[in-house]
Amino acid sequence: MATATAQREKSAVAAAVASSSSSVVGTSVPPAAAAAGGERWGAAIGNLTELGANVEALQKLLAKKAVFVDDDIFSKASLAADQARTIKILDQRVQCLERELDAAISAAARARTEKRQAEAAQRAAELRVQEVTKELENTAKVFKLHMEELRAKQEEIAKKESDIKVLEAIIRTLSNKDDGGSSE
Repeated sequence: MATATAQREKSAVAAAVASSSSSVVGTSVPPAAAAAGGERWGAAIGNLTELGANVEALQKLLAKKAVFVDDDIFSKASLAADQARTIKILDQRVQCLERELDAAISAAARARTEKRQAEAAQRAAELRVQEVTKELENTAKVFKLHMEELRAKQEEIAKKESDIKVLEAIIRTLSNKDDGGSSE
């Protein structure tokens, strides 16, 4: 069976090589184009010849190593091979998903750490705000006390000024009396 198929493939390759070489010979092409085209056809024919040799070697290998099985065994083997390929694909997908899961877990851990750091920074900022607020309240109290002292001093100064004005008025009155009594 394999030999008949190999024979047919050899005949097809030989026919293709023969038809391609005869078609190149029968055309009228300018010499420069024919040389370039001839080189390409020559390379193509060389490739086909090499392909034929490879097919022949493959046929010999198959003839020596081929195992013939019935349809039932072949379908089971095919099914097993398909299942093996599916399992391999699914295993690769599982590995990919595991890597993605590990990355997501790492990202979540980093996010939790950053959140804890942000919360700690927020608590520190709130404590600092409380300290600054206390300082401002204390400063306001001290300022209020200073203002009260300044008002008290201002009242004292105002009282002394009024006392000084009264004393000046008394002195003027007394000096007017003295001036008035000595001039009489």
